[in-house]
Amino acid sequence: MSDHHVVVVGGGFGGLQLVNGLKDAGVRITLVDRRNHHLFQPLLYQVATTILSTSEIAWPIRRLYADRPDVTVLLGEVTGVDSSTKTVSLRNGMTLGYDTLVLATGATHAYFGHDEWEPVAPGLKTLEDATTIRRRVLLAFEKAEMEADPAVRDALLTFTIVGAGPTGVELAGIIAELAHITLPREFRNIDTRKTRVVLVEAGPRVLPAFAEELSAYAQRALEKLGVEVHLGKPVTECSADGVRIGETFVASRTIVWAAGVTASPAAQWLDVPADRAGRAVVEKDLSAPGLPDVFVIGDTASVMREGGKPVPGIAPAAKQQGGYVAKVIRARLSGKPAPAPFKYWHQGSLATIGQSAAIIDFGRIKLKGWIAWWIWGIAHIYFLIGTRSRFSVAWSWLWIYLSGQHSARLITQKETMREEG
Repeated sequence: MSDHHVVVVGGGFGGLQLVNGLKDAGVRITLVDRRNHHLFQPLLYQVATTILSTSEIAWPIRRLYADRPDVTVLLGEVTGVDSSTKTVSLRNGMTLGYDTLVLATGATHAYFGHDEWEPVAPGLKTLEDATTIRRRVLLAFEKAEMEADPAVRDALLTFTIVGAGPTGVELAGIIAELAHITLPREFRNIDTRKTRVVLVEAGPRVLPAFAEELSAYAQRALEKLGVEVHLGKPVTECSADGVRIGETFVASRTIVWAAGVTASPAAQWLDVPADRAGRAVVEKDLSAPGLPDVFVIGDTASVMREGGKPVPGIAPAAKQQGGYVAKVIRARLSGKPAPAPFKYWHQGSLATIGQSAAIIDFGRIKLKGWIAWWIWGIAHIYFLIGTRSRFSVAWSWLWIYLSGQHSARLITQKETMREEG
């Protein structure tokens, strides 16, 4: 093994693909992440909506590389990069030297200048976010069951999702099914079928990244499930009592934010240009401008496609970038010519609407309905890590389909009623 040290910050799709691509490359790799697990983020909303448990979509990073002696895994948070000394600083005071640095630090929620909304309108990026949302959704029904004031009860049974991209649409569909199909027989003092699920989108249509015909189908499918879709008006206020959509106030005790993201501070660490979302603008080989030994990938990077459109912040894009940078590093170490500039291959866009419908946009081929849902499910099961996870998720989906019952409806935190009061 050579002395060349590759430091990878971030154990998401891009970071893991890079580490996998450097297997047997003869380098030392240190993988740093703030959490000890890799998260299959495309199914995170199913944890938030009681379909899957946390262990079904997350895996300990150390276990993934237990058989790779070239990989050292550190649980830590990076606070800065000194490109002049080629070091990375961690919050615990530790400093890592690097020969090659790869930043795959992802993104977080963007509240468009209203960060004070975050406590009442959590986003969905981590397992902690998912369990927080799940707890609030389940507690809303529990509190409504004991609430004597009709106005407060109605507010408890009103769930608002801000943002109608894939995450917002998927959340709205599952919460509606949970309220209208799964729960009605379990409560005595409330009729959960009267639950309101409100989906708010400032733009003119849901799922704006999809073709208009698929977007229209998704809206019809949501409305069939009982979701109220509000288009063309932004949310102007979020509070513990509800949301204001344009000039209209909606009393709602549970709000979920799915309206935007902002990148990690990687561009600030490197002192390089960033786009409006804070993503570092990178070169054609995904290196940082003026820093050929530093690469930025995934949601942290602003990468342009042919025609001037940005590469979307989705898992397949991050994996392609991680694999590409691994090839660049291998070429440099072996003295071979560098690969051609990075070129993103779009494999299609997918989104589900509840547990029986989905839309898929492959460009020329567009699918919707039941067949799209099957393809969506097969694709996601295929990309899960390990046979156990694939079997477990497939069984959970089959059980819900056959019984209509969600299996992950546990409220586990202590003093939850007091905490969320």
